[in-house]
Amino acid sequence: MELRSAFRVNGFVVLLGWLVLTLVFGAAAVFAFIAATQHDGGAPAWAGAVAAAVIVLVLAVLATGLIIVNPNEAKVVTFFGRYVGSVSDPGFFSVLPLTDRKSISLRVRNFETQKLKVNDADGNPVEIAAVVVYKVVDSFKAAFAVDDYEEYVETQSEAAVRHLATTHPYDAHDAARTSLRDGAEVAEELTEELRERTLTAGIEVIEARITHLAYAPEIAQAMLVRQQAAQVVAARTQIVEGAVGMVGLALDRLAAAGTVELDEERKAAMVSNLLVVLCGDRATQPVVNTGSLYA
Repeated sequence: MELRSAFRVNGFVVLLGWLVLTLVFGAAAVFAFIAATQHDGGAPAWAGAVAAAVIVLVLAVLATGLIIVNPNEAKVVTFFGRYVGSVSDPGFFSVLPLTDRKSISLRVRNFETQKLKVNDADGNPVEIAAVVVYKVVDSFKAAFAVDDYEEYVETQSEAAVRHLATTHPYDAHDAARTSLRDGAEVAEELTEELRERTLTAGIEVIEARITHLAYAPEIAQAMLVRQQAAQVVAARTQIVEGAVGMVGLALDRLAAAGTVELDEERKAAMVSNLLVVLCGDRATQPVVNTGSLYA
């Protein structure tokens, strides 16, 4: 069974009909009372009671069909256990009498998962949490496909976040791998997975993003040292690459200008000195040679 629109009419038209019926039945009851009074002294009470009972019964039955639909809200209408349709247009309406209506909010909602402790793809325990923005787009599925669509979204969100954490590492040391710290890629993947998981409940996931990501406390300190070491190695690598380029440029410029001619041994000494100066993490003390270059 699919989502469909329920039969409905304007509620104010129904109220006008109530007024007309009340006037008609009321006038009929008055005339019946007057006629019965002229012919039989005991009949007027019965005639009036019957007319009043009919009026009350008709109005009570019609009243069961009146509904008010607020903006961004849907009413799921069932008739003795059978789904007859949904009303999602805001306003005052009258549907089939003796029906049951269930309100479903169509507003955009957000839900933040708890901080989950999961092992990432490398087996490291991490803490992760995400926020999910969603809304109901199919009121029939939200009402009847699952017991509680809000609880369903929460459960599926936690399951999707756990699955995401187990398939990606916290830090990717290979450029070909996507890590949990790659915000845009991870958010897109999480959103697509949640859309597939919540489609059964008539939910559209608008966005899902990680709001908390950290190593578990028991390994946080060790991983911090590891990250610092990796950053130091990366920085040193870049410094060495720049220093080698600068040394080569200096030798080429000296050779091109003919400023000084150095043999291979002196070139090696110059390279060594320049690398020490450029790659050292402490200030160097210059030594002035006042003698011969070969002394």
